[in-house]
Amino acid sequence: QVQLVESGGGVVQAGGSLRLSCAASGRTFGMYLMGWFRQAPRMEREFVAAISWSGGRTAYADSVKGRFTISRDNAKNTVYLQMNSLKAEDTAFYYCTTTPAAWRDDSALSSPSGYDYWGQGTQVTVSS
Repeated sequence: QVQLVESGGGVVQAGGSLRLSCAASGRTFGMYLMGWFRQAPRMEREFVAAISWSGGRTAYADSVKGRFTISRDNAKNTVYLQMNSLKAEDTAFYYCTTTPAAWRDDSALSSPSGYDYWGQGTQVTVSS
């Protein structure tokens, strides 16, 4: 079992920045692919970013590419999502997720069904 706890959400003005953190505990963290998804009210959960277990590969949704950066510190069992130039449309509940794989193909990477463990989420609100 893996437990994930997100933090760092809050309210920020458009154009501002936030950094989300996700602390993992349980099984060996370093061998797990980590991802971030988000879900706005009445919307489906959508892929935001993913990072390989080594940190050497990353992937981003087109909507956040160039603005968000995913990173991880395996020594701290923590994955981060640095969010810059935030827009009102980034407002959502952000979820950390993981699966015991080094990497996945594009379809599995960007689908919630490609992951096994989820955190409780943290709210990000961007005011315009």
